[in-house]
Amino acid sequence: MPPTETVIVGAGLAGLAAALSLSEAGHQVTVLEAAPGAGGRCRSFHDPLLDRIIDNGNHLMMTANHDVFAYLDEIGASDRVGIGAPAAFPFVDAVSGEQWTVRPNAGPVPWWIFLRDRSVPGVRIRDWLSGLRLLMAGPDVTVSDCISDKGPLWERFWEPLAIAALNTDPSEGAARLLANTCRLTFAKGERLSRPVTVRTSLADSLIDPALHCLRQRGVSLRFGERVRGLERNTDGAVAAIETSRDRLELPSSGQVILAVPSWNLADLLPDQPVPTGARMILNLHYSVGDLARHMPPLTGMTRSLAQWLFVREDIVSVTVSAADRHADREAETLARKIWPDVAVALGQPEMAQPPCRVVKERRATFAETPANEPLRPGPDCGITNAWLAGDWTVRGLPATIEGAIRSGRLAAGKAIRSSA
Repeated sequence: MPPTETVIVGAGLAGLAAALSLSEAGHQVTVLEAAPGAGGRCRSFHDPLLDRIIDNGNHLMMTANHDVFAYLDEIGASDRVGIGAPAAFPFVDAVSGEQWTVRPNAGPVPWWIFLRDRSVPGVRIRDWLSGLRLLMAGPDVTVSDCISDKGPLWERFWEPLAIAALNTDPSEGAARLLANTCRLTFAKGERLSRPVTVRTSLADSLIDPALHCLRQRGVSLRFGERVRGLERNTDGAVAAIETSRDRLELPSSGQVILAVPSWNLADLLPDQPVPTGARMILNLHYSVGDLARHMPPLTGMTRSLAQWLFVREDIVSVTVSAADRHADREAETLARKIWPDVAVALGQPEMAQPPCRVVKERRATFAETPANEPLRPGPDCGITNAWLAGDWTVRGLPATIEGAIRSGRLAAGKAIRSSA
């Protein structure tokens, strides 16, 4: 019996994860990608200004991300990420220069919030009760509905966490998504709260090893080939795929996985409900030389436009989530505006701004609001031989690397069971 033919549309992390599962199960897999390379919104490139490989955006993973680690194990790249152990999250106030570190303790009882050297300075124990409201939030509740006190705990913990996790302003961000993130990490204790960052680049850790693995398994990777439409037979199943180069006819047992962003799915399945809206992430990469070497890999930023600062060799990168208000601002203006905060974090408040590359990912995630959560469809789209993948499809998780990989696995599982 010949192997089942499966076509995957999209070579982001969701598509690559699906291809790994399907090729392991013996499917004959073809991956179609409109861009010239893989990675989607998780990609790396050489920047001529900085003369370095940089990522389009910074991504923080955590040791609670079991699908990420299973993916890394499968592609042989577990050694290409760094794990901060024990869990520690340094913060810096971009105005005063004050520094502190949040250190979760082992086990699920969070006694760390009672200790000055582990918790957030200036916070009273009763301030943490807002976390209980968050954990009990209903489906229509926003983060701001739960945590309305804009005191030190909000400014120094919840705000940078919420904006970065949801890439949506807390006034409209879904409280349940943030609550689920906390349940999987901080509520489980230090071991599952450790920050995980790539050592060299997103491509080096997550994309290139996956492509190598897929090629070894005989997967056909076709880049620069945009899917223009799906042809359906009288039963409604996908019978052929029209691309910018070709027309691929599927056998009767053929499968399709559409691993594309929610805003692109309408071109292929116009009747499929999807979350509406998108949110931008702004990333700025500064070349600071040896000053970066004394910095931890990750630092939270408060009283700053940016929420998190990442360090890799001599490049300091800052991330501004929920950044739509900056979409039309010139790159040079943004670099000048944010540099003083970075200089404070480096302990060099008088330092002149170094070379900087500004990257605007205008559609980094869908809008992670309560109204959009019910519109996340999971892998099913109502077509007998087609499935959906992408971080936007998996309910209960923010639009993260973990969600993207999980969605690809779920879609592949559906395809494998359907063809059995």
